[in-house]
Amino acid sequence: MFEKHIPVLLKEAINGLNIKQNGIYVDMTLGRAGHFFEILTHLNNTGLAIGIDQDEEAINDSLNFLKNNSKYNNYKIVKDNFSNIKEIVQSLNIRKIDGFIFDLGVSSPQFDETERGFSYRNNAVLDMRMNQDNTLTANYIVNNYSLNDLTKIFKEYGEEKYSYNIAKNIVKERSKKRIETTLELVEIIKNSLPKKELEKKGHPAKQVFQALRIEVNDELNVLKKALTDSLDLLKIGGRICAITFQSLEDKIVKDIFNSKAKIIRSRRNLFDEKEPDFKLVNTKVIVPNEKELEKNPRSKSAKLRIIERIK
Repeated sequence: MFEKHIPVLLKEAINGLNIKQNGIYVDMTLGRAGHFFEILTHLNNTGLAIGIDQDEEAINDSLNFLKNNSKYNNYKIVKDNFSNIKEIVQSLNIRKIDGFIFDLGVSSPQFDETERGFSYRNNAVLDMRMNQDNTLTANYIVNNYSLNDLTKIFKEYGEEKYSYNIAKNIVKERSKKRIETTLELVEIIKNSLPKKELEKKGHPAKQVFQALRIEVNDELNVLKKALTDSLDLLKIGGRICAITFQSLEDKIVKDIFNSKAKIIRSRRNLFDEKEPDFKLVNTKVIVPNEKELEKNPRSKSAKLRIIERIK
């Protein structure tokens, strides 16, 4: 399993959590248990690790790994969306948490499992669901969203400069026949871009595929809610480590963390100040070092931000 998925910024994130042996820690994005397993190794018998994921395959892989390779049993695995963290914690009769870790984006196994439709390099049905129980798929979006809506999500979620051209050609092609596969969509995207864009480094479909994945899974809205609720649940001295892989996620984390850690001044009286309840552990974003980049090229865009509750 660990040959397929290498946890990113593992040492930095675990150090950032500042784990107490008897603490309660939540891995909000369990994946294949890379960070989760490391958290377990830092806990004693009175500590507890909680792993959350909405992907049934990821949960099954993690449970099998933990069963076969771990001496630890002080953990709970929950299948749910991490935006429901308050309800999850309440259902476990827990009031406060010592630390949270978010490892956002798509895991390597999800990318590499062709049938999931996350990758623009392999031919598969257009799916992109993190949670296979959800009904909205990339196929539905591509074949049913209006020209304006497609343009909007490609521009906002993919930051794609040629959003309108791509959306227009999608609408044109689907009028002839449904667009069913990832490579059909890739071909439309390529045909929508000028030659100078196709010659640039990087895959031409990356931004559109990112936009579709975000729309399918409502990723940005659930991240905002999950981060805000996690901050509410944090104990004094507790920390949140958030690893992002694209600018939209990083901006959300940065903005929420900065807003919680800033001094609040009264509009009526500039000298009336309220000290924040949180502090930024790292004011400069943490990124992978050269050794990690060499070992795991997919970590290239990773950024780690850490915040701590101080009162």
